[in-house]
Amino acid sequence: MRKGFLAVGTVGLLALGSLTACGDDSSNEPGGSDKTPKIGVILPDSKSSVRWESADRKFLKEAFDAAGVESDIQNAQGDKNAFQTIADQMITSGVTVLMIVNLDSGTGKAVLDKAKSQGVATIDYDRLTLGGSAEYYVSFDNVAVGKLQGEGLVKCLTDAKVEKPAIAYLNGSPTDNNATLFKEGYDSVLKPKFDAGEYTQVADDSVPDWDNAQAATIFEQQLTKASGKIDGVLSANDGLGNAAISVLKKNNLNGKVPVTGQDADPQALQNILAGDQCMTVYKAVKKEADAAAELAIGLAKGQRKETGQTVKDPDTGRDVPSVLLTPAAIYKENVKDVIADGYVTKDQICKDEFAKLCTDAGIS
Repeated sequence: MRKGFLAVGTVGLLALGSLTACGDDSSNEPGGSDKTPKIGVILPDSKSSVRWESADRKFLKEAFDAAGVESDIQNAQGDKNAFQTIADQMITSGVTVLMIVNLDSGTGKAVLDKAKSQGVATIDYDRLTLGGSAEYYVSFDNVAVGKLQGEGLVKCLTDAKVEKPAIAYLNGSPTDNNATLFKEGYDSVLKPKFDAGEYTQVADDSVPDWDNAQAATIFEQQLTKASGKIDGVLSANDGLGNAAISVLKKNNLNGKVPVTGQDADPQALQNILAGDQCMTVYKAVKKEADAAAELAIGLAKGQRKETGQTVKDPDTGRDVPSVLLTPAAIYKENVKDVIADGYVTKDQICKDEFAKLCTDAGIS
């Protein structure tokens, strides 16, 4: 795996208010001001993570509605053909800006290039399309996400006083550039421990399309191959983590084997409160959606905004103007922070058998 897969610009992370306009584009540029502003958004699926429908759709639409800009938000449901069809329909319908979360870089590039050829401005949302032509990229610092996961697993194993733990990786989809970045982050923490003989890596598998059902099958195979001796699971997101936990439960190992995650899904937060999941990484999706919406609204009105940041596309060497936000590690003691931030509600988390666990965790 290539280190430094994305080179982050030296300028610090931006507050939303610091995005500054740098003049109107002429009408023959993508998103030109002579067109009626309309923004199309293609989300990737609803299986890999609940965030796409429960958070991203909601926050993006709220931002567009507040600005009085027409929008069309659709979900490709993991289907590459549907992804391209939706894009074609949006371009035909007259969107002036197209924002995508690609399913893979090949499909994403084809969509971005076609949009550009039709005078439609484009934004990569959450995932960079390698070799693509998007005018902006808005995401979190994904190497930092992975580093928090690696540090989290080390913390939980250290707290449990596990000596020379055997570690299994459940990596994200091999076609998702973010999964590569997450792995770069957690490898930076865990590989030195493997090399020093402090930890042992017993499995390192990617999960196609972030499919949770496949993740459960893969982890069951990992556990069998390791003769039941897995002491920690680096799961790249909460869906994969919950898949691993389902297998651990069948083997009466849940709560004994730390599992990581990402996205602060309601189920993951409950798993953390119950002691079945070690930690998750919270990405304040509203900030990501608001940053992307601000850029999209500007483009739709024929305005370019300076982000003060870039990432380098390793396929083309192009410096893509970017906004990268800061993730946060969530453990049992700060689950309440995710609720306080409005990402999930107390009622979603603290029901039934979790009511007392919430009280014990200081969630009131």
